[in-house]
Amino acid sequence: MSPGRSTPRRPTPSAKAAGRSRERKLKGPKISVSAPIKRPRTNSPDRANAVLATAKRVLQIESEAIAGLIDRLDERFESAVELLRGCKGRVVVTGLGKSGLIGRKVAATFASTGSPSFFLHAAEALHGDLGMLTADDILLTISSSGETEELVALVETVKRLGIHLITMTEKPHSTLASASDIVLDIAVKEEACSLNLAPTASTAAALAMGDALAIALLELRGFNADDFAALHPAGRLGKKLRRVEALMHTGDNVPRVLPTAKMPDVIYEMSRKRLGLAAVTGPRGELLGIITDGDLRRMMQKSRENILDLAAADCLTKNPITLPRSELAAAALRLMEEKKITSVLIVDSERRLEGVLHIHDLWTLQLF
Repeated sequence: MSPGRSTPRRPTPSAKAAGRSRERKLKGPKISVSAPIKRPRTNSPDRANAVLATAKRVLQIESEAIAGLIDRLDERFESAVELLRGCKGRVVVTGLGKSGLIGRKVAATFASTGSPSFFLHAAEALHGDLGMLTADDILLTISSSGETEELVALVETVKRLGIHLITMTEKPHSTLASASDIVLDIAVKEEACSLNLAPTASTAAALAMGDALAIALLELRGFNADDFAALHPAGRLGKKLRRVEALMHTGDNVPRVLPTAKMPDVIYEMSRKRLGLAAVTGPRGELLGIITDGDLRRMMQKSRENILDLAAADCLTKNPITLPRSELAAAALRLMEEKKITSVLIVDSERRLEGVLHIHDLWTLQLF
């Protein structure tokens, strides 16, 4: 053994036992990975039936709550819509709790249908956000009781600014209703909650009344699909409202030939532009007809003469299906599906060729 190096000591049996004991304490009890996992028992048929019965009862109560509003619509609703129509500022919607959540959605519906609108949190309004209001605004409050403390506290400022106040409430004789210019009754017989406590049917009724206001105002103003598209440029709605002019092939990318062009030149133009067709146009761009690759196949099968000796005017199909550039992409897709075609020619009011829309151009819009 080399000098200066100590001999390693072997652990004694008692030390080994102590080490194993510490190891067991650290690792904990062993768990068998093959042991079956206990899963909760599946619902019994009786429980499943009870769940469905509850769901049906909730939907029935809420649908009756909304239907109950119909007979209560009168000149007050008409006056509210006319007041909103004449609003020179914004439709400001406010509420607290569940009514506040409904108010956010109502404000969003107004805004997306052409009426400038935003939601004002009733509590935050009392701590500085009242500065958002102007004399040209209209305040739409939603309160089941009509006694919501924060909303009642807004009345003094609203009246001082000369802002018109519309209230949706179940209590037409409440403090808030008494201070309002127009009151819309949204009372319900009962909540869908089995305790008759949680706002369910009442919030459904408030939301439906808000939608009725927004859509009645939309139609009164003549708000159309073009206006809607301008406010929804993104998302699935925006894609569905895209116009043909934003998707069509234009300029040198449009396969076109003169009626005097020989068929070899027509075939070359079709192959080069890769749209499966060639539009036949006059010298001023007026559309005379169309030749598709399907037309070529059918002509080769039926014709006894060599089609390569023919001119475009001999092979075209007159009066092809066309669309204006302002048409919606969704409408173009529907037309292609109905006519079982893959492309459509885009023309102006004088039937001059402006572009070609292929069904592949619509795939990115997720309209299928």
